[in-house]
Amino acid sequence: MSTALPTLDALAAALADGRTTSRALVEDCLARIADQGGEGARAFVSVDPARVRRAADAMDGLRAAGAAPSRFAGIPISVKDLFDVTGEVTRAGSKVLADAAPAAQDAEVIVRLRAAGFIVIGRTNMTEFAYSGLGINPHYGTPAAPWQRATPRVPGGSSSGAAVSVADGMAHAAIGTDTGGSSRIPAAFTGIVGYKPTARLMPQDGIVPLAPSLDAAGPLARSVRCCASLHALMSGAKESKVDELPLGGLRLAVPQTLAMDDLDPEVATTFKAALSRLSSAGVRVSDVAFDAFAKIPPMSSKGGFPAMESYAWHKPLIETRRDLYDPRVISRIMRGADATAADYLALLADRKTLVAAAEAQLAPFDALVLPTAAIVPPRIADLSTDEAYARANILALRNTTLINLIDGCAVSLPVHRAGEAPVGLMLACRGGDDARLFALAAAVEQLFASS
Repeated sequence: MSTALPTLDALAAALADGRTTSRALVEDCLARIADQGGEGARAFVSVDPARVRRAADAMDGLRAAGAAPSRFAGIPISVKDLFDVTGEVTRAGSKVLADAAPAAQDAEVIVRLRAAGFIVIGRTNMTEFAYSGLGINPHYGTPAAPWQRATPRVPGGSSSGAAVSVADGMAHAAIGTDTGGSSRIPAAFTGIVGYKPTARLMPQDGIVPLAPSLDAAGPLARSVRCCASLHALMSGAKESKVDELPLGGLRLAVPQTLAMDDLDPEVATTFKAALSRLSSAGVRVSDVAFDAFAKIPPMSSKGGFPAMESYAWHKPLIETRRDLYDPRVISRIMRGADATAADYLALLADRKTLVAAAEAQLAPFDALVLPTAAIVPPRIADLSTDEAYARANILALRNTTLINLIDGCAVSLPVHRAGEAPVGLMLACRGGDDARLFALAAAVEQLFASS
């Protein structure tokens, strides 16, 4: 599925040959954010126009002097309200941290992106403390997904504002996080590309944690190559080179265990059509019983890593500021309160066994392919009850979480046609195979670009 909005490569070329300037890009993004008829007030929690304009002018000056730090210098991106940015308060989408001291320095991944000349246009809204796959925030509002905006639907979470900022042209890429799908779900719900890297490749310094065992900073953007470029910079690789793999003969496995259960009709239909198109292009698509996934539900019976590890971090705040939490968030964090050291050690051991089993099952294939989310974005108004919220949240998170727990890397690509319900196709490889995944995903993306 193509988009009319420019990719990072297109913007870099326009900056290089003088067809645009950083100041022009920034002014356009700021105007979109400020548009009273748009989602800027809900997608962003803070924007400093004067600071952003100074940064843009500085990048334009460096480019004019032949000293631009990279070809991307001057491109505005948004940053999820989970990352430290010098001089700004990291609220993590909460009221709990609203009066915290401003950050003394940037998170490490932000340091690396700024070194390349990217401009932080603003901080984006998110599910409080990144604890949901839907993107609803009772404190700062919930930005609506682009599809059927007249009857607002959830944008996906937890990187909700990040995805909407890119889809609506308020930023040209976004930096989010992915612990159980927080980059891929909102990408799927808003029709863009979201990447979950191998977690160990990303520094966690200066990022409010959800579950450090699973947390990873991940980009949301308009193409696979956009995500590859951002991933390279954030992981310290500096440059990215994506050579598309020939589709003919590639082996993709569709895991029938859990991942294909309870799909919305629109998801099932669009995913089936996508598989048919892949097969017609010479891809060998196989349904497989991916037994490793059956081990995951028991691992989450006591809240899993998110509950246990987040409770350890939040405990001092809960003791003094419990009333400021979103009730739907704190109820999930509190699942970790009763976990014992033995429970946690058993969880670590179970995951080690799980990863080994999953990698063995994945070995005969180039990647897994599955729907990013089992559902299309639900209407916000339909999630007023805790029961409806919980069901939608579980179905939104289920497939993406499978990949986090097996320590894989994954990308969500939009495969629906314009005007249809947004559906993401997820490709996933074992941890460490990020470069190969980008090459595979770029080829698949190109196949669907003609639709």
